[in-house]
Amino acid sequence: MRRIIALAAIAATLAIGAGGATAGPQKVRVWDAKNERWIEYAPIGFREKQPERPKYRYYDPTTGQWRHYQASRAEMAEIHAEKYRRRVVPFQTAEPAGTVIIDTATRYLYLVQPGGQAIRYGIGVGRDGFTWAGVERVSRKAEWPDWRPPADMRARQPYLPEFMPGGPENPLGARALYLGSTMYRIHGTNEEWTIGYAVSSGCIRLKNADVADLYDRVPVGAKVIVLGPNSDRRLVQAAVQAGE
Repeated sequence: MRRIIALAAIAATLAIGAGGATAGPQKVRVWDAKNERWIEYAPIGFREKQPERPKYRYYDPTTGQWRHYQASRAEMAEIHAEKYRRRVVPFQTAEPAGTVIIDTATRYLYLVQPGGQAIRYGIGVGRDGFTWAGVERVSRKAEWPDWRPPADMRARQPYLPEFMPGGPENPLGARALYLGSTMYRIHGTNEEWTIGYAVSSGCIRLKNADVADLYDRVPVGAKVIVLGPNSDRRLVQAAVQAGE
């Protein structure tokens, strides 16, 4: 039986332009076993309005004039990557150390630490219509997890395979933490340029290096709080502000 492999295209530079241009979707190739052909597609929901490239006014002493400078796309990509870089931040909360708090609005996951701190990770979240909120427990963990797209996802995207083995081409990435009895996971991704955006079908994605770090720190049974678009975010807002 021919092995079904999805090949991710080479990540392109974030397409961030003036006037709120949208980022171009990354193409993915998937083998269609039924029709024996390769299909190219762009993941649904990747396009999202980007911030304008900032303009700066500065004084040039060599000419004695004021000049204007606009940040390049590459510089904006660096700014975006730095914004979602993993780091330890002040975080005051009544939740015990080891609790995972996911704020989908700001695209951050917080792992509560002792001493009023948290490890903050940048994440990708569910696109419009695929967001959710609730409290779950990590029910199991897996390294290089297999992927079995659920029937409703394959109905929306019939080119998806029924099964994909774990590995670098697998969209679940290097690690997965399964949440309760739901279909949702915290997992890695082979599309790391999507971190910071609403692109998924409800799962929470991290860079592979970040999900590997989280995986080693979070045991089965850990509490996970997911704050959705309509959630009361005062919990996380107060925690962040109190730590500042």
